[in-house]
Amino acid sequence: MSHVLVNVAWPYANGPRHIGHVAGFGVPSDVYARYERMKGNDVLMVSGTDEHGTPILVEAEKEGVTAQELANRYNRVIAKDLCDLGLSYNLFTRTTTGNHEHVVQEMFKQCLENGYIYKGTQQVAISPSTGRTLPDRYIEGTCPICGAEGARGDQCDACGNELDPDELINPVSKINGETPRFEQTEHYFLDLPALAEANKAWLETRKGWRTNVINFSLGLFKEVKPRAITRDIDWGIPVPVKGWIDNPNKKLYVWFDAVIGYLSASIEWARRQGDPEKWREWWNDPTCPAYYFMGKDNITFHSQIWPSEMLAYNGQGSKGGETGPMGPLNMPEQVVASEFMTMEGKKFSSSRGIVIYVKDILSRYPVDAVRYYISVAGPESSDSDFTWAEFVRHNNEELASSWGNLVNRVANLINKNFGQIPALDEDSMTDEDRGLLEETAAAFDVVGSSIETHHQKHALAEAMRVVGDINKYISATEPWKIKDDPARLGTVLHVAAQAVSDANHLLAPFLPHSAQKVWEALGGTGTFSPLPELREVEDLDKPGFTYPIITGDYQLGVNVHPWKSEPIEVGAVVPKPTPIFAKIPTEAVAEELARFDEALAARRAAEAERLAAEKAKLAAEKAE
Repeated sequence: MSHVLVNVAWPYANGPRHIGHVAGFGVPSDVYARYERMKGNDVLMVSGTDEHGTPILVEAEKEGVTAQELANRYNRVIAKDLCDLGLSYNLFTRTTTGNHEHVVQEMFKQCLENGYIYKGTQQVAISPSTGRTLPDRYIEGTCPICGAEGARGDQCDACGNELDPDELINPVSKINGETPRFEQTEHYFLDLPALAEANKAWLETRKGWRTNVINFSLGLFKEVKPRAITRDIDWGIPVPVKGWIDNPNKKLYVWFDAVIGYLSASIEWARRQGDPEKWREWWNDPTCPAYYFMGKDNITFHSQIWPSEMLAYNGQGSKGGETGPMGPLNMPEQVVASEFMTMEGKKFSSSRGIVIYVKDILSRYPVDAVRYYISVAGPESSDSDFTWAEFVRHNNEELASSWGNLVNRVANLINKNFGQIPALDEDSMTDEDRGLLEETAAAFDVVGSSIETHHQKHALAEAMRVVGDINKYISATEPWKIKDDPARLGTVLHVAAQAVSDANHLLAPFLPHSAQKVWEALGGTGTFSPLPELREVEDLDKPGFTYPIITGDYQLGVNVHPWKSEPIEVGAVVPKPTPIFAKIPTEAVAEELARFDEALAARRAAEAERLAAEKAKLAAEKAE
């Protein structure tokens, strides 16, 4: 058994997550984690809600609540959505825990001691009307490098370059359209140039990364600048330095602390297991690979920022240094970044109302239909487009007609003719029977290899090709026509059931909810495909602070079945089947498009009204 660390991007707690988000970080990470558990590996899958930073403050102010209240609300919304989606975290937590604060401060202090964090000054964007620091991402203007409009104060999506807000041409605040003023203030910086050589040398050793990810990552090192890791803000983790720790208006900034969440979540998980040092098996053992799943807009933070923080902590940059008590920390094995998913040809955007929230789609359609579409049509290595027509087509033609109908046909024939899994009569077996079983058994290596190398679309296509071949076998053998040869009929149906069972194993990482139903349809008992659970817990370090976590029990041989062909149990009772998948009425496409248009129009009207009120307020204040 090997240890495998699966680190999943932290969704930001300023609103519910949409399908574009979970297509990038959610379903792909869960498919991989489930597969590795079936392989017999000890997987630790962690994440949580990212809850610091100015955008939380901005949204909280808009809604008339505190930042903590807003984070509490969306932490619950997001945790429930991801649990309902079946994402099998060992721990999904949050960044406002006492544990996370402690781990972040320990990282900061060691990096500071090693010389990779230093004090300096920076031009900071300030809102003239509120006097509050503006978040980098809430400032837009023209990119000084490529000239693209709509570049943000932290990055230009058009050319991919990192930016500072004061570098933008004609910068404006996205919050209210103000032109920000810039002030020089004192901050702590992460010395990225002192870590660049070691960071790039590590990147150059990476094998098997998606081409777009490794090329973008290496491109980050054409010009490397120090980056401020504190902000003039009252919401965040206190800076653990004398004269700063008690300053209510100086905090560590969100991008510095959020990536440390992978480590802090692992430590929290170990503490909750009653074995506080167990996390080291995944973080300090150099043979343990760590895989990071995210959308491509997060590549910078996972191939440059977080590796630099770990190198600084380990004392492995150009300034040397000592490894802290939590180290040496393992560098990522692979950054598995997906491209973007659009919606009906438009870029997903909660602020612009172009969105399908996870909660909404799961309230109307089966969860595995959603997971299947994300897996088969997601943005694995190129941008993809979510369309309702394709969502319905894939469900109806592939899940319902091909896979679901196959399961029902085989279960119904067994129930009708035997009532239980029939025995296999070796004397009546044909080359066709043996060929099918050889094919389904061999598919584990083919599908597994594709999942291991993060080609999940190919893996799913191969699994569904096997489903197609089982359907061809049923059509060719015509078991419903075998009337006077019970041994042959039993053999055909045994072979069919074994092949369906094999296909169910292959599809289980993608379709965990229906995998359980298929298992039971063929007479299986107990848990076949474990699902996560939401559990309310109290903070380990802040008495009275409670929150939900996603967790679960995933044990090979107990509730996780192995990644191989398992012989079906002869004599297992096969009940009269009920449909595993239902077809979605084609009328749903027009209904969803109409629902989207109505919601978009309402949202745009409300946003226009809000902006008009903001402008009127600013005008009135200027007049005074």
